[in-house]
Amino acid sequence: MSEAVYLHPLTLVAGPQAVAGEAVRLGGSLAYAREFALVVREDGAVTSRVVGTAAQMPAAIAALSDRLAGEAQTQWANLHKVHPPLQLGQRTIRLDQPQVMGILNVTPDSFSDGGAHSDPEAGRAHAAAMLEAGAAIIDIGGESTRPGAAATFEDEEIRRVVPAVEYCAAMGAAISIDTRRAGVLEAALAAGAQMANDVSALRFDPRSIEILAAHACPVVLMHAPGAGSDLHAGASFGDVVSEVFDFLGAVRARAVAGGIAEQRIVLDPGIGFGKSLADNVALINALPLFHALGSPLIIGVSRKRMIGALSAEEEASRRLPGSIALASEAMAAGVQLLRVHDVAETVQARNVWRGLRDAALTDFSQLPAL
Repeated sequence: MSEAVYLHPLTLVAGPQAVAGEAVRLGGSLAYAREFALVVREDGAVTSRVVGTAAQMPAAIAALSDRLAGEAQTQWANLHKVHPPLQLGQRTIRLDQPQVMGILNVTPDSFSDGGAHSDPEAGRAHAAAMLEAGAAIIDIGGESTRPGAAATFEDEEIRRVVPAVEYCAAMGAAISIDTRRAGVLEAALAAGAQMANDVSALRFDPRSIEILAAHACPVVLMHAPGAGSDLHAGASFGDVVSEVFDFLGAVRARAVAGGIAEQRIVLDPGIGFGKSLADNVALINALPLFHALGSPLIIGVSRKRMIGALSAEEEASRRLPGSIALASEAMAAGVQLLRVHDVAETVQARNVWRGLRDAALTDFSQLPAL
């Protein structure tokens, strides 16, 4: 039998003042949690669930078996962890507030824009507009990973992305390369990219671990059920939240063992990849848990199918309101990076959200009288 423990932040508050200081700042973000659920699962089934405040959690953890207590203590420490900034070349990306990563798809068959930015001039203009609107990072992708997309050969992917990396580098952008192929990664890094976004979590092409370790650059590890050509294949979940959590913990450990520094790893639960609507909703609602893995979090929900499924089946180009709603939910959960198509709108939403959160953090009227 296999036992595992999970520390779920439950009650989120706008700031510690609201609860007389009894709140945990999640992952160094602007999200604060007062109550937590300490959950033990055995062979997938919940065998124990203890709910308590931050002050009560150490005693609840101490009551576990030695092995589970050690794991729970690590998760508890991770929830309190303050992450250093990501260094992308000369650009420093602070993680103490949500940052926006703008998507630049240079594929002819992108689900979101139908290939509108595959032309270099259109791509250059779109990248410049995203930077001007406040994108902290530009994420360049040359392969469609939507369900049923045709396979892309490595040389074709390189042909698509390298010019985009070069013109973004000429703008002084912080650049992420969205690829699962080591050859594409090498070519993009040589052209000026400073970060990798691997939707296969470095499983598709194991040589990528060696390249990233040698270049000492940040990497996003994303959950997807398939490790081969079809990232969406083989999905079968009992409890999607704990299974994605375990997967991300395992690929993070594998990356560290391969020489990638812990502080350069970012984790993504992979919304929409081999997951049902119910799975995606469960993951969104459980986002605060993933801080317990000890890495910054990124989420990509912009224009995705779940938005249409939850509303009126709008096509991708009409999913901006739903994208903003999900981005706001992610910010409230402490997610540090938002990967989006609509940068200006998301930056505005982030700035308004940040203003509300700053006001809550400086509202001393809620503190008890001395």
